[in-house]
Amino acid sequence: MPRRLFSATPSKLASFADCPRRYRYAYVDRPSPPKGPAWAHNTVGAAVHAALRSWWDLPVEKRTTAAARQLLYAAWSPNGFRDAEQAERWRARAAGWLTDYVPTLDPTDEPVGNERTVGATTERLALSGRVDRIDQRGEELVIVDYKTGRVPSTDDEARGSPALAAYVLGVRRTLRRPCSRVELHHLPSGTVAAFEHTERSLANHVRRAEDIAEDITAATGQLAAGEDADAAFPAVPGRQCSWCDFRPSCPTGQAAAPPRDTWSFLAEDDAGA
Repeated sequence: MPRRLFSATPSKLASFADCPRRYRYAYVDRPSPPKGPAWAHNTVGAAVHAALRSWWDLPVEKRTTAAARQLLYAAWSPNGFRDAEQAERWRARAAGWLTDYVPTLDPTDEPVGNERTVGATTERLALSGRVDRIDQRGEELVIVDYKTGRVPSTDDEARGSPALAAYVLGVRRTLRRPCSRVELHHLPSGTVAAFEHTERSLANHVRRAEDIAEDITAATGQLAAGEDADAAFPAVPGRQCSWCDFRPSCPTGQAAAPPRDTWSFLAEDDAGA
């Protein structure tokens, strides 16, 4: 019988690579343990992404900077912020990012994909993921990923991102078009980091992804054979336990590091962390 492909997304593979126990909580245990509170920096990123997605869905004549700000306001949430005043300041800051970024876009240059799901198969994997934007540049398609973190993106980050490599493979397979370039558009700094993938660089990413999938399959098999769940999916304690979504359900993580405030990843509120 043909070997069954392991179905995965970049986030699913990254979860196991970071901490097998977090993977178990998210993808194996049913019901999944409750997650901790929302994080303010994720709220910011989600609102900006939603605004840009909806902006491209507007008729061309309505794709204005003012419309982008209004879409951000409609998508905004106070979740994760210290208080209403902080949430309001960050809403204004995010609106400023869009005010600067949207004029760099040509509203008539329709993307090939806008929040488009793509997929590809390898020898062992069925990979899928959702791309923020797919542009056409000449004969080639380009992956665009929006970033809102406090640190500007780098070319090395674009090169090393498993998700971006998976998107290249997915675009090639789903849209049947040439695609090698990936870009990280960092809205807070207005910078773009980029990398041109080669067959070799993509093969390296595929090999690492397949290795992770093999480890997941082995751990799942151990659990099915009666292995203790915590032994089959061990925790990897460290600083990251301070902000893990499943910290409330993980005694190992609670003992490894103190909790962080849910707004502590915002640039101006992270002193001393």
